[in-house]
Amino acid sequence: MPISVHYGLTVLIWGLTWTAIRLQVESAPVDISVFYRFLMASVVALVVLALLGRLQKLTLKQHGWLFLQGLTLYSVNFLLIYRAAESMTSGLLAVVFSLAALFNALNGWLWLRLKPTARLYPAVALGITGVALLFWHDLQLGNATGASILFAAAGTFWFSMGNLVSIKVRLAQIPLLVANAWAMVYGAVILGVWCLLQGVEWVVPTSATFWGATVFLAVPGSIIAFYCYITVIQTLGADRAGYATVLFPVVALSVSTWLEGFEWTTTAVLGALLAILGNYVLFRRVK
Repeated sequence: MPISVHYGLTVLIWGLTWTAIRLQVESAPVDISVFYRFLMASVVALVVLALLGRLQKLTLKQHGWLFLQGLTLYSVNFLLIYRAAESMTSGLLAVVFSLAALFNALNGWLWLRLKPTARLYPAVALGITGVALLFWHDLQLGNATGASILFAAAGTFWFSMGNLVSIKVRLAQIPLLVANAWAMVYGAVILGVWCLLQGVEWVVPTSATFWGATVFLAVPGSIIAFYCYITVIQTLGADRAGYATVLFPVVALSVSTWLEGFEWTTTAVLGALLAILGNYVLFRRVK
């Protein structure tokens, strides 16, 4: 499958997860909701791989890298981002999370000595400006606390570190599907321990909406989207892959137009165009 398809699926699926997350957390505490998501994702992934005969024995060192991937990509980053979402608008959260492309470039240079492409900076500047314009109304509300902004920034940074761990996982010669399955197992375990330590009320929602949203978040939103995203990281690099975080708010608002009657203002349209232009600047072929 062409890498452009992996990139497009990442943007499309993660754009749709915003609505699914909102539906999920309306029926259960945030921490438990995230736990159910990755518990389901890990079980489904392991069962499918076992049925296909594609599970393989891994070394202790390889499991160490997968634990680290579960810690950075499938647990702590979600807890931080969801904490931020409790007291800040989705618009400001989208703007902060779109910084992942910059964090990826910075961390790649600091930890792996990977020099980002020169086109990254103008592309990300266009993208972040575009996302800010998309959510201009939300940003004007100014409801975010200092703590929520720190949670959002920390969650985004932690997600970025997970992107780099995924590169190390590939270097450890672990097949991607197997790696993601075990990393999600570790993520679910970490989330479960966290819920126990926090004394979170263990509820089993009976809402069909909750479980429908959870299935979507677990299978397309986690198994498929993270497979596609990490494939993009391993092919194009973490800095360019990170631009997906700029584009999926555009998809999310497109869905909101249909489901919730979001009205596209001139500012929002300009923002979407700038985000798409940034994508063009980053990926256009130089003759």
